[in-house]
Amino acid sequence: MKHFILILMTLLVGLTASAQSKREAMRERMDNVLRKNYEKVSYDTLYMKRPDYKLTVRMRGNLSGYYQDSKFNENGYRYNAKVNTETRGTISAAATYYGVTAGLALNPARLAGKNKDLELNINAYGNRFGLEANYQDSKTLSGHIDGDRRYHISKGDLKLSLLTITGYYAFNYHHFSYPAAFTQSYIQKRSAGSWVVGLTYQGGRLKTTDDAPADMVKTRVTMNSIAVGGGYAYNLVAGKWLFHASAMPSLIVFNDINIKENGVKHDGKTHFPEVITNTRAAIVYNFSQKYFAGSTFFFNTTLLGDNDEYSHQTKWRARAFFGFRL
Repeated sequence: MKHFILILMTLLVGLTASAQSKREAMRERMDNVLRKNYEKVSYDTLYMKRPDYKLTVRMRGNLSGYYQDSKFNENGYRYNAKVNTETRGTISAAATYYGVTAGLALNPARLAGKNKDLELNINAYGNRFGLEANYQDSKTLSGHIDGDRRYHISKGDLKLSLLTITGYYAFNYHHFSYPAAFTQSYIQKRSAGSWVVGLTYQGGRLKTTDDAPADMVKTRVTMNSIAVGGGYAYNLVAGKWLFHASAMPSLIVFNDINIKENGVKHDGKTHFPEVITNTRAAIVYNFSQKYFAGSTFFFNTTLLGDNDEYSHQTKWRARAFFGFRL
């Protein structure tokens, strides 16, 4: 019996060691694949480089919000509506290992039950291609409508759901780096710029909630837009400073707007031209190759309608960050 237990223990130890060896071998293979892709040079090394560290950690403070200014005519009256969400603040941390990033964000106001707005961001910045996706679900819209009289809109009267996806292609990707400004997975060594082209999808819904006053018109507006455009981006290197600015105006080539008021459906008016503009800015200071800090800014602006009836919508986000490399 003792010999049997000894043999069994030996087998278990051997199996455990074998499983650990397999896991180590798999981890090493994955590490090698990531490292080779990370160190692959497809750019001009006089203008940019990869950091000399495999792990980058960033702590960020984030602010974001939404604003809408609209004018429309109804029943012989001209109305002007201005609403905005509460400014949403979050803190987040992200770790990038050989160019692959994972992060976590916390909203203190949401945890305290003071703000239940939801916002999700997915960003994939590359030198050549990039993608930004933002989803917002908010019930903190408030403001007023001026017309035959002033109508006040309180928090909880309206619910906004908005999804924006933007992709870009940078022509001068051998010299210019978006990631140097926004993820610090590259370091821009010399100033450079690039023409960019892109595609933007924006879909959303704005509707009155069950908490809205009884005399408020029950409204639901849905929108789906696709825009194509181009612009220019530039990284200015001044010693340890990096300054980024870019703008990509896009012409809306497809726009579907549906409106339902007190149960009556009708199509929203569309006009040509209508545009969506993505504007970005960043400031980065490199204390050394290991430590850095800075701020980034993003504005997504949609202009619909004409001088008589229009809707001006702005989604914005600002970040301050500090990071280090290991």
